Amino acid sequence: MAGNATGHRSVRHTADLQIEAWAPTRDSYVRQAMLGAGESFLDTSSAHAQQTRRRQMTGDRDDDLLVAALKEVIQLLDTTGEAPVDGNLSQADSGVDMTFAMVNASAVPQVGAVPKALSLNERHLSHGRHGWRCSVTLDV
Repeated sequence: MAGNATGHRSVRHTADLQIEAWAPTRDSYVRQAMLGAGESFLDTSSAHAQQTRRRQMTGDRDDDLLVAALKEVIQLLDTTGEAPVDGNLSQADSGVDMTFAMVNASAVPQVGAVPKALSLNERHLSHGRHGWRCSVTLDV
C-alpha cells in the first residue's frame, strides 16, 4: 500500500485468497476490491471490455455494498463466464448503480484459482482521514 492513494492487491491466505483494497472514497474502494477479485485469477492487463452489465445494489451499511458487489462479480463469472476489467459506482434513488465492464474469462490468461464464494467471516472495513480500506477473503 506504500503511499498509493488507490489500489488493490491479492494475498494468499491458507487455502483461500485475500483481497485488500484502498481508496479515498467508498465508491473507489469498492471498485478496487472488484478489480482485485478479477485480477486475482486472470491477467486482464491487456483485456478490453466486451460487455457492460449494470446492476442496482443496496445495503444498509457500507460493508453490505462491498459484499453485494463482490457477490455479483462471482455470480456473473459463474453464470456468464465473464469477469470484470473495470467498474463504476454511482448513486441512485434506491441504492447504488454498479456498471461492470466485462471480458470473457476464457479469452484471457488464467493466473490463479477461480473464486467460488465470498467468505462472510473474514472481512474488515475501515475509513478515516486516510480514506477507505478493506480486506475480504474469497473461497477458491
